[in-house]
Amino acid sequence: MSKVKYISVSGYKSIRELLKFPLKNLNVLIGANGAGKSNFISVFRLLAEMAEQNLQMYVSLQGGSDAILHFGRGTSDKLKIYFEFTKLISASYYECILVPSEDNKLIFDLESRVFGSKSEYRVKTGDYEAALLQTSDSRYIPSWRIYHFHDTSDKAKVKQRHATNDNLLLKPDAANLAAYLRMLFKDHNDHYQRIVSTIRLVAPFFGNFVQRPGEPEYIELEWTQKGQPDTPFKAHVLSDGTLRFICLATLLLQPLELLPVTILIDEPELGLHPYAISVLADIFKQVAEDKQLIVSTQSVELVNHLSPEDIIVVDQEDGASVFKRFTSEELSGWLEDYAMGELWKSNVLGGRP
Repeated sequence: MSKVKYISVSGYKSIRELLKFPLKNLNVLIGANGAGKSNFISVFRLLAEMAEQNLQMYVSLQGGSDAILHFGRGTSDKLKIYFEFTKLISASYYECILVPSEDNKLIFDLESRVFGSKSEYRVKTGDYEAALLQTSDSRYIPSWRIYHFHDTSDKAKVKQRHATNDNLLLKPDAANLAAYLRMLFKDHNDHYQRIVSTIRLVAPFFGNFVQRPGEPEYIELEWTQKGQPDTPFKAHVLSDGTLRFICLATLLLQPLELLPVTILIDEPELGLHPYAISVLADIFKQVAEDKQLIVSTQSVELVNHLSPEDIIVVDQEDGASVFKRFTSEELSGWLEDYAMGELWKSNVLGGRP
């Protein structure tokens, strides 16, 4: 498996053209609402859907090709995507060109992959689904998921009962959180205990999760308060911020081998206390030592804990998204007196309305 080294996208939603943009292990996108942060992240979702042979369903649910192409087919006659990977696996890049059909779908005009340094496979398909993402070399692409733990309402799936055996992967909305925590408790207890200890850092009242004996067919999230291990509470008693932090801690502190190589998280700071955000920033840095993180945020507090190289500033210029990454050298004078979030808030970096 391998991380994304460069990404190129043209003709996609708000992204008119982005050429061979470098990605690092930690990539935190900042910018005003509507600048294009979510569109950048959704490119990964698009490729994952293509790898699962779900392109046409995805295009249809998005509103057709005119909703995906930059300002529609009247402005953009094609969508080009290029992903280059670090050379830890055989495939070093994947590229495709999609064009709109008369029935408002997207079809392949070109698809290509390069393996290693010599072998090249190229095919012009005209097909409705991907052909070159269907081999064992590309199995890491479908593991890409955009995690968003926004829904903590009374009807949120994370608060509902679900099957105990639904624990293969943590779902993007944490709908199987209780089952996944139970699996970690049984099979990876050291990591489970680290998750519990980290939750206690930001929620000192938290005792532990309830792990009932036996093998129940269904399970729901239950927990106890510190000093009261005999009284279980349901998930709806937790504050929204605490529940979201529990989801984030479970995602990021599980065994690294269970995580996808590239992890995408949308606005993880929602509802979190500033101290919880600082803990989260430390976790991001730890995970990024081995994995690749791509995060969209509006949090000045989170950005305050990051370096210039961690941050991608997203702006809109002439109706199109533009992306920039600063270096510590470029901002050395400012960083003597200000943190990165303060520079962003003061509009030194851009990425503001």
